[in-house]
Amino acid sequence: MSVSDHSFSKYDDEGTPSDGKSSTPSLATHIVNGVERLVLDAIEKTKPLEVDPARSQLFELFVAAEEAGLIADDSKVGVFDGFDEESSVTDLSADSLCRLLARRWGLDMAAREAQALQTRLPADQLERMRVLWSMMRMWMEWSYAWRRWDEFHQA
Repeated sequence: MSVSDHSFSKYDDEGTPSDGKSSTPSLATHIVNGVERLVLDAIEKTKPLEVDPARSQLFELFVAAEEAGLIADDSKVGVFDGFDEESSVTDLSADSLCRLLARRWGLDMAAREAQALQTRLPADQLERMRVLWSMMRMWMEWSYAWRRWDEFHQA
């Protein structure tokens, strides 16, 4: 299955639902929507992302992002750098991807509110966060391995 085979949810470049007629979403938006779909499917089906076919599909999205130059070297990315929906430069590093999906789902605000009120996150939001962390861990590991490939495969 190639990246083009994925059925992406329809969002415009700002991450809001779109009818798909007004503008064509960017490759970065397609990748983010594909990751979102995989994470939500894993939650719905109560299957880990680390198991195929989800792992393979997530890796294909990672490869597409890497080949397009959308993944910044996470060892050189600042804490507040990342996916800026109004910028022409897009970073789909693990941290940026996680922040974007957390913002899209309201997890960032829910976590702040839970902390301020000293309460727990609702179970559904906690599950989304758990699966998002799984995705983020795999994405970081792939990024690290990709960066160091040449170092271990010299002739």
